[in-house]
Amino acid sequence: MRTKRIAIIGAGIAGLTAAIDLARLGFAVTLLERAESPGGKMREVEVAGKRLDAGPTVFTLRDVFEQLYSDAGTTLSAHLKLLPISVLARHAWNDSDHLDLHSSLPESAAAIGHFAGAAESKGFLAFAAQAERIYRTLNMSFMRAAKPNPIELSRRIGFTNIADLLNIQPFANMYQSISRYFADPRLRQLFARYATYCGSSPFDSPATLMLIAHVEQAGVWTIEGGMHRLAQSLAKLATSLGANLRYGTAVSRVDLERGRVAAVETAAGERLAVDALVCNADNNALALGLFGASVRSSVKAIAPAARSLSAVTWNLVARTEGFPLAHHSVFFGDDYESEFVDVFRRGRLPERPTVYVCAQDRANPDRADGAAAAREPERLLCLVNAPAIGDTHQFTTAEIQRCEINAFERLERCGLRLLRQPGASCVTSPSDFNRLFPGTGGALYGPASHGWRSSFTRPGSRSRIPGLYLAGGSTHPGPGVPMAALSGRLAAACLAADYASIV
Repeated sequence: MRTKRIAIIGAGIAGLTAAIDLARLGFAVTLLERAESPGGKMREVEVAGKRLDAGPTVFTLRDVFEQLYSDAGTTLSAHLKLLPISVLARHAWNDSDHLDLHSSLPESAAAIGHFAGAAESKGFLAFAAQAERIYRTLNMSFMRAAKPNPIELSRRIGFTNIADLLNIQPFANMYQSISRYFADPRLRQLFARYATYCGSSPFDSPATLMLIAHVEQAGVWTIEGGMHRLAQSLAKLATSLGANLRYGTAVSRVDLERGRVAAVETAAGERLAVDALVCNADNNALALGLFGASVRSSVKAIAPAARSLSAVTWNLVARTEGFPLAHHSVFFGDDYESEFVDVFRRGRLPERPTVYVCAQDRANPDRADGAAAAREPERLLCLVNAPAIGDTHQFTTAEIQRCEINAFERLERCGLRLLRQPGASCVTSPSDFNRLFPGTGGALYGPASHGWRSSFTRPGSRSRIPGLYLAGGSTHPGPGVPMAALSGRLAAACLAADYASIV
């Protein structure tokens, strides 16, 4: 029997995991990537002669990748060196209110007690227990399984255990739910921040997103050499299994025959006959016809108002003074709700932003690497949430400069001074993200996770068109590095199962 020819569009994390699984199962895999290197949103930029991560910075759910490498006949540790982080994140509201969350739950509880009192420490432990409860309820039944509808999800959990589903508050608002555990507005702000990991507002998201807190508590790692090393490692593994990875090759059209995927055509005019296709691009690119009119009906278009967050980012090489950065640090704005009103309702850059800083050269602040980084110019990624309107609005220099002033003034009010050098920075706006990832408007997480129905509106691995499968952060189970990896694996499993049933 002829080996089935599979094309994959996009060498993001989902495209790479799909390539690995399909190649090891014996399919003839060709992965086509418009950029010159793998990773998709997990990208690198060069600033002042140094390579900096310019995409995801948090590595969690290590077991997802342990299983991927194991299934491919190797181990994660044989390819990457991971270092656990002891301080999950350092948080600041001003130059005196600072709080660390730790990998140890008792340490975090003690720190919160010292910061805000014994009642808040007790509330944190109750919150952590609820986050774990949500995670354990949804992990295998939803996140790691083919996309269910609400009835199917109830069946998987078990109708006899329906109390478990009700106990995770699937219809509750995240910010309101968090307020049940914390009276201190600073702690409400901190733990509501997990909604932004899905590109969403905590004031509109379901309480189930609290599970992200448990995911972090279960372990956060840095990758030696940076996050982009993960993409490089996955690409190398896919190649070793026989996948053909072609960079600098954009797909312009998907052709159908008798209603089924038959070929892809590149921007250079090359036509590749295929038996099936995995699309690891934002689903909106399909719906908007960026891969041809024949596959526009494969998914529903995402309305601009339903998009997730975009961002303005600054990749810097600079010396720092004052605030002792951890690998992950968050500097909160003084009116949290107004930030999301600006972004989601007014469609503008926030006037009072929260600023996230990743200090890439610092693994743990209590180790020597933190002290060394403070003395020398270090690699930094600073990020502010932004509206995903990069396809309809070209952000001006004046807008970006005003956002930069607001962001860096926030850092200084919290005690962090950045001693920047001219030319040692790279700025990326929603307009830039839209050019990098067409069809998104700059949205970095697909649709926003607003309302309890949002988790069920993301398409699953199978599209409406036979032979066209979907993967990536805009597909079930959602955004984030491990979720994208799972979506690629789910797409590969669905494709393989469909061909097995044919045979």
